[in-house]
Amino acid sequence: MLLLRRVHALTRFCSVNTQRNQVAPAVTLCAVRLWSSSSSDDQRSYRSAHSLRWRRALAGLLAGAGAVVAYGLHHHKAVQADTTRVQTIENTSNLPIFSQEEVTKHRSLEDGVWVTYRGSVYDITEFVALHPGGNKILLAAGGALEPFWALYAVHNQEHVLEILSEYKVGELKAEDLKKQQAVTSSDPYSSDPERHPLLHTNSLKPFNAEPPAEILSDSYITPSAFFFKRNHFPVPQVDPASYQLHVEGLSGGSLTLSLEELKTRFPKHTITATLQCAGNRRSEMHKAKQVKGLNWGIGAISTATWSGAKLRDVLLAAGYGSDVAQWARHVQFEGLDKDVTGAAYGGSIPLNKAVGEDGDVLLAYEMNGEALPADHGFPVRVVVPGVVGARSVKWLGKIIVSAEESSSHWQQNDYKGFSPGTDWDTVDHKSAPAIQELPVQSAITTPADGAVVDRSVEEVTVKGYAWSGGGREVVRVDVSLDGGKTWQVAQLRGSEHSPPLGRAWAWKLWEITAPLPPEAQELEIVCKAVDNSYNVQPDTFLPIWNLRGLLSNAWHRVKVKIAEDASED
Repeated sequence: MLLLRRVHALTRFCSVNTQRNQVAPAVTLCAVRLWSSSSSDDQRSYRSAHSLRWRRALAGLLAGAGAVVAYGLHHHKAVQADTTRVQTIENTSNLPIFSQEEVTKHRSLEDGVWVTYRGSVYDITEFVALHPGGNKILLAAGGALEPFWALYAVHNQEHVLEILSEYKVGELKAEDLKKQQAVTSSDPYSSDPERHPLLHTNSLKPFNAEPPAEILSDSYITPSAFFFKRNHFPVPQVDPASYQLHVEGLSGGSLTLSLEELKTRFPKHTITATLQCAGNRRSEMHKAKQVKGLNWGIGAISTATWSGAKLRDVLLAAGYGSDVAQWARHVQFEGLDKDVTGAAYGGSIPLNKAVGEDGDVLLAYEMNGEALPADHGFPVRVVVPGVVGARSVKWLGKIIVSAEESSSHWQQNDYKGFSPGTDWDTVDHKSAPAIQELPVQSAITTPADGAVVDRSVEEVTVKGYAWSGGGREVVRVDVSLDGGKTWQVAQLRGSEHSPPLGRAWAWKLWEITAPLPPEAQELEIVCKAVDNSYNVQPDTFLPIWNLRGLLSNAWHRVKVKIAEDASED
């Protein structure tokens, strides 16, 4: 019966081909063979219990039925209705209650693979081997399915919900589901929001984490749950009803806005923009020569749609008109997140970026169509497209129009680049300008370093991302399979419309499928990006090394082994 249950799950799950709207022949054949090899007694028993559902599933497979349902509001409501119906059936049984902590313990095949969905707990250990998407399903182990199903919308169908219901083992504790635990503690981080266990944590307090590289290129827009987290202090608890944003300066007016006033007094604008931490890929520079800082991999970069009021419009309303440039040079930002002394995180950007019509700086209150999550600046943050993420101050409390840069530590003594010959004994922080626009960047998201490719497949598919600061558009990504001796051009994937010149705020995803070299036992895959100013990444790290490991953008390299076809043995 276990075999038949797996056949049933496999046939229904795989009846949808996510790329071409038709059945996958190999999966169909596999399901039929499994069914044929099972005993006739098992077949009769299974048909008796699941006759209608089996006939529908098998007929759908053989007929090539199934389509990817559009991922939109109408579909979301339909799926929600389906889920309610499934849950109503499931909840008739008296199943145990589990805490999120208990669920999180089940994150491997050895310990069992548990996931949650809409308040229910599922043990999907048996299904992992059958998952058409391979072991990528393990990325959700111990956590919620919702962020993954936002990324892979094909799951939002009734037959998938029915498969999931077969693996239900319990319910999630109400307080975990609602995420409203009243934690009383002297720990200033005790009220931080919950995070998805998928994230690779670089520090817990403050929380800094990145998604696994392999999912970065699966979606042009990064789901909020997987967007990299960069915090310097505890996440502040802000009441949106009493929130106020203060705008001030030495010459000109002042303005105080509530969240509602920010939303209603100013036109709402939406941009798609990539944010990247200055320390992205620091771990690679650290391998070349020791640096100080969080050990970021290639995941301290993500892309989202941001909506809010233009900073330019708010400054004009506060009285900072066309004559502001006569005395001001910078716009400073202060967050509501503070250290133990009460000093707030802060940063600043040049005035021309803040007030320019093409600067597109937002006071954002939405991310990916929803209110900003707590980790990303709720209720309001600055989004400065094309500029290092450190200037996109979260939990924004104050805007200051000034002749001077921000005096904060992160503007004056951090996020600056220095010569490779500068060390901690000789560094003069005043000698270098604060980082604003970032250099051209790219990285390989799949295959991973150390992966194994089967020679019988005869080819390898390489995927990744590429981005450049200052609104410069990536126009080419070169990929090499032999360490940089020969090169091929990858196919770029971006937004539907070409951005205006100088306003390419979002990354390009790229992909290439190339034949395996016939004699190679190992591949050294390399990528490098070129932007429309013909800036290109340097080939090695030592010439760009700096004591803080910032601006790490040398060629990205991964090594892949080639395994001989087992059938030839």
